[in-house]
Amino acid sequence: MSTGTTTAGGGAGGRSRGAVPSKGLHAGILDLGDSVMLGLASTAPVYSLAATLGLIVAVNGNYTPLILLLGFIPVLFIAYAFRELNSAMPDCGTTFIWARRAFGPWAGWLGGWGVALAGIVVLANLAQVAGQYLWLLIGDGSIAENKLVVTATGVVFILFMTLVNYRGIRLGEHVQRVLTYIQYISLGIFAVAIIFRIAGGAPEGQAFDFEWFNPAGAFADPGAVVHGVLLALFIYWGWDTCLAVNEETENPATTPGRGAVISAFVLVAIYVSVALLVMMYATVGTEGIGLGNSENQADVFLAMKDVVLGPWGWLIIVAVLASVLSSTQTTILPTARGTLSMGVHGALPPKFGEVHERNQTPGFSTQVMGGAAIAYYVAMSFLSENLLSDSISSISLFIAFYYALTGFACVWYFRGTLRESARNLWFRGILPLLGALILAAAFFVSAAQMWDPAYGDTQIFGVGGAFVSGVVLLGLGVVLAVACRFLPSTRDYFLGRQQVPRSQERTAP
Repeated sequence: MSTGTTTAGGGAGGRSRGAVPSKGLHAGILDLGDSVMLGLASTAPVYSLAATLGLIVAVNGNYTPLILLLGFIPVLFIAYAFRELNSAMPDCGTTFIWARRAFGPWAGWLGGWGVALAGIVVLANLAQVAGQYLWLLIGDGSIAENKLVVTATGVVFILFMTLVNYRGIRLGEHVQRVLTYIQYISLGIFAVAIIFRIAGGAPEGQAFDFEWFNPAGAFADPGAVVHGVLLALFIYWGWDTCLAVNEETENPATTPGRGAVISAFVLVAIYVSVALLVMMYATVGTEGIGLGNSENQADVFLAMKDVVLGPWGWLIIVAVLASVLSSTQTTILPTARGTLSMGVHGALPPKFGEVHERNQTPGFSTQVMGGAAIAYYVAMSFLSENLLSDSISSISLFIAFYYALTGFACVWYFRGTLRESARNLWFRGILPLLGALILAAAFFVSAAQMWDPAYGDTQIFGVGGAFVSGVVLLGLGVVLAVACRFLPSTRDYFLGRQQVPRSQERTAP
């Protein structure tokens, strides 16, 4: 097992360059192409579009393409923050280690909790969708309505993807590549079919109009724009997975950051272009396959598949299934590596910092993340499916929290270098700060919306269930942090005592 030290490039706030201890992961096995692929796969683009496009259209109508662009802006700004911080500290703990260096141990711990929490909760959603879509492919699809079968299938999917990640990053990359090819080929066939139908004269379609990108028209209803941007904002989430595998990527200080920015740009191109095609063919109407039809909002592609592809409509089901399975695997990657880093740096018990010697993966952390996701999914499925749905809605709070924290950490950590060049001022200061402020605002606006008892499917003590779920789960992080503060194995982290990284204890003199 390697116990060397990687020196990162880039100064930090005028201080010394960061040295990142090797944790025993399989260094240098991923290249830029792999990094971009992981960033794209983690967002589950096919499923994200299918499940979100109708909701945005319901609020913003023909201005949906503009809303997708507006939602991309803070994401891009935070991607620059990730890139710059990674150049100085290419640690697989990402937000955890960066917030710790910028603001101290408590901020770091809670940042790591935000990453893990978002991953665990979204895995429940992905497992649910994967279970449903698998059974939609079989027979008449009626089994997809059986809660017990769907839940059991979702658990099997999480177990399988946990095992893939446990066995090694290269095996995971191979599985990921196959699933990515399946979803993008299927989506490409769907898009080409729509193009041919539009070219042939879709009877109820609508022609492209530059008005769809007119801010003046969209902002005639500012509340609708804010609501739509909040929906659009979080369909981009997931590109930061390529930063979590930075220690397993070639040139860890530069390649993952480039991969994050590239994948973010590719995502916005996919989302806007597919949205335009679907809008031109199906329109934003409220009848039939119209994107404004409330019956289609759960999955606009499912409503269109037979009309667009005829007997090949099952390809869209395959695309969504591949999309959620792909995202299931890549969601486990950052959560496991985040807790690995927390274990190595003393924020979690030493067991979390162990790397499987043969597989060169965070074995224990991977198992814990998979197990936590399964436990949460099963408990919520049988406690209340409506509460499960609302807790999934609260993911926006977790994402906004740790993205904003990363943006603020970037500005503060590099504050001493901002005047050295225009580049530093913009990419380490102005853009990350704007992204962080927008996301902080999104956090509070989302929380205010979730407070409304009419929001979502449940209410608890007269308050929206999504708000209660989000606050309780974020609050649990504070409780766990306090517990770790007093644990003998982790209290030194909170006291700021310097430690030899656990991955180097064998070779320390």
